[in-house]
Parts: sequence; C-alpha cells; structure tokens
Amino acid sequence: MRIVLLGAPGAGKGTQAKKLIDNYGIPQISTGDILRQNVADGTPLGKEAKSYMDRGELVTDRVVLGLVEDRLKKDDCKKGYILDGFPRNTAQAEALDKILASLGMSLTGALSVDVPKDDLMKRLTGRRTCKGCGQMYNIYFSLPKKEGVCDKCGGELFQRDDDKEETIRKRLDVYDAQTAPLIDYYKKKGILKSVMGIGNIDEIFKKVCTLLVR
Repeated sequence: MRIVLLGAPGAGKGTQAKKLIDNYGIPQISTGDILRQNVADGTPLGKEAKSYMDRGELVTDRVVLGLVEDRLKKDDCKKGYILDGFPRNTAQAEALDKILASLGMSLTGALSVDVPKDDLMKRLTGRRTCKGCGQMYNIYFSLPKKEGVCDKCGGELFQRDDDKEETIRKRLDVYDAQTAPLIDYYKKKGILKSVMGIGNIDEIFKKVCTLLVR
C-alpha cells in the first residue's frame, strides 16, 4: 500500500492515517516531521533547509523532494507508506511521481477524505481548549458539562486564534486553491479513491480499507 492522503483541514485524515499505520504496519511520512528531524540531525539537506527557515523563507521544492526521497529509501518503507501533507500542488505531484518511478515505488492510490465545508467550519471554529490542562471540546459536538469550564480540571475554556472563523476560512481557501487540484490530478491518473469523512470513525475506516485493498 503506497498512498497519498488528501483532505482539507479538519477532514479527519490524520485520524485515518493513524489507523492505517496501526492496521498495516506502514510508516506515515510527513514532510514537517522529516524536515524537523533532518534539521535536528544536521544532515546536508537539513542544513540547507535551515538556511531558508532562518531567513524566514519557504524551503524549496528541491530540498523537500530530496528529504522525501531519502526517507522513502529507508527499510520501513519497503512494505508501503502513507504520504501526508505532501505533495501540496500539482507541480510537486509531478516531481514526486518521477522520484517514485525511479525508486520503483509508484503510488497505488490517492485517498481523499471529503467533508462538506459547513461541517469543516463547525469542527474547527467550534473547538475550545482548556487553559489549565489543554483538554479539547467542541461547542457543536462535545460540550463540557458546564459552559466554558473544563470537566477534567475546572479550567477556563477559550478559543485559540488558529480556530477563529477568519483564520479557518483563509486556511480552507488556501487548500481549495493549492491542494484541491491534486484531486483532479490523481483522478486523471486513475488512482483516486474518495471516502466521505462524516460519521463513526471506525465505519469510515472500514470504507477506507475496502477502497484501498481493491
């Protein structure tokens, strides 16, 4: 199983990725994780990435693709892998395809976890976090027993800046503009699998497994 995981912020793809990892014993490859690891380890690509980051610039596609290629060469990827958060656009997808072909590890599927925008807004803007212990709630789906008060420690609940409506709308707009075209890209390649990410998490996972093992 060699897949790219697609889905807007709040779609629940991270939850499904964890279940896939546990079920199939394959690694999840997140560019954020491997970027931080390479910077911490002081690898040549990590040092180059850090030079961009220190200047407040985005790490170039060439460096990110190099990091992904190095990660895919590790032994734990021989049984398969889940690419999460990369590629972010079609130019990256095309470059990735060339790398994967050279490694003999081409994708077997691209899984899109689809959720209507109204539901995404509720999931993300409805989040409330405890100032005391960090426990998460949602004003639409998982209310505390007492409004504004954490059930676990009695701390005050607040809405993070990242969860405010204006910020969330911008994040979703960026996704629509940059990443959603990947759905068309993989559809044209004939490897796109789509699942509706609403309802019971385990039921969604059953559908995911059915799609991916066909």
